[in-house]
Amino acid sequence: QVQLAESGGGLVQTGGSLRLSCAASGDTFSTTPMAWFRQAPGKERDFVAAISTAGVTTYYTDSVKGRFTISRNNAESTVYLQMNSLKFEDTAVYYCNKVSWRTWVALGAWGQGTQVTVSS
Repeated sequence: QVQLAESGGGLVQTGGSLRLSCAASGDTFSTTPMAWFRQAPGKERDFVAAISTAGVTTYYTDSVKGRFTISRNNAESTVYLQMNSLKFEDTAVYYCNKVSWRTWVALGAWGQGTQVTVSS
């Protein structure tokens, strides 16, 4: 079973940037679509972005299009989320997970996530 460890979160001002990383264990990473999700205080966990197994195809929720970029390094079993032009409403705990392609249903156990706080 894939285990996930998110990192890279922090406190940043509006308009700033952060790069999140998700390190995965297990030998199925390169054959697994991956995605980032986020959960703001008092809200449900929502889909943010997904990437295909080879990294060729990506999908984003509308609110982050043009600002966030998902990428992956299969040799290092790591998926990234580059976040630019951050807004206050991006404040959340960010999680990664393997997903069912196009449905974005998370298939694995959740990690601890990484906190992103955007100050105005």
